[in-house]
Amino acid sequence: MTREEEKQGGPVAVVLLQLGGPDSLDAVEPFLYNLFLDPDIIDFPFARLARPTLARLISSRRAKKVQTHYASIGGKSPIRELTELQASALELELRRTMDARVFVAMRYWHPLTEEVVARVIFQNFRQLVLLPLYPQYSKTTTGSSLNEWHRRYAAAGKDGLSTTIVKDFYQHQVYLESVVEKINEGLQRFPAPEKTHLVFSAHGVPTSVIEAGDPYQAQIEATVKLVMELGGWSNPSLLCYQSRVGPGRWLKPMLDVKLQHLAAERAEAVLVIPIAFVSDHVETLSEINIEARALAGRLGIRQFEVMPALNDSPKFIHALADLVQQSLSGK
Repeated sequence: MTREEEKQGGPVAVVLLQLGGPDSLDAVEPFLYNLFLDPDIIDFPFARLARPTLARLISSRRAKKVQTHYASIGGKSPIRELTELQASALELELRRTMDARVFVAMRYWHPLTEEVVARVIFQNFRQLVLLPLYPQYSKTTTGSSLNEWHRRYAAAGKDGLSTTIVKDFYQHQVYLESVVEKINEGLQRFPAPEKTHLVFSAHGVPTSVIEAGDPYQAQIEATVKLVMELGGWSNPSLLCYQSRVGPGRWLKPMLDVKLQHLAAERAEAVLVIPIAFVSDHVETLSEINIEARALAGRLGIRQFEVMPALNDSPKFIHALADLVQQSLSGK
């Protein structure tokens, strides 16, 4: 199909699905309420009845503590702005070869999924591509975002639009290259790059999620392996997890524990790589760059650096464009 034929058939809609984040300190509690109201996050027998009350209780109890984290990075999450930059860059890249519009739909804060569904269904698109911005699949992230899209789309009473879905992209070659590029940039900050410890940090999930068959942990481990092979470094490296919530069992080891181990081994240089995040937000800017950095300093680690997330790096945008094109071609 030629570009002119594509235009006659209507443009392609691409929806970037992302977690979202509060855009002010006042938005923290309602953002948390939306998070804990998610059936893919809190699920147990009769949860449908108890979930609203439980979500209200948890969000009110956690709001003040979480607000301090957002206050430390300027009073809000930058994830909307960063994702919109990704969307603009992706649309520009796609429009080199096709008529495309790129939208951003957030799971827990504005622009909410239902808002974006309303925008998409009233335009004459010939095809829809759903692209969750989570490289590794988990029911708690990709699954939740897709479930919400399907619920809202069905409720809107619109059907017939051909839809393809990018379920994960942790093995995508250009995505891996974009991570390697960022790691190499990070290593340039060290006087002895070859001696720097590469600490890959991923958002944790409860072990019950993995035990139920979720592929997230296996895909995280595969991502680290593929990145290390592609980068060709001989640096010592390790994988850990962060962002644990509540007293239950979560994936281990945790970032703070591994920093303690590295300090005990007299490691002097550490580069933390947020391997599950494609946009900087509170987990990278506060939890790693402020809290973990302070811990590393107290432990005696001389140089602690954090790799910025991929954000709108040209190579990552090229990866997203390739994912869209592969999806449309059925590859």
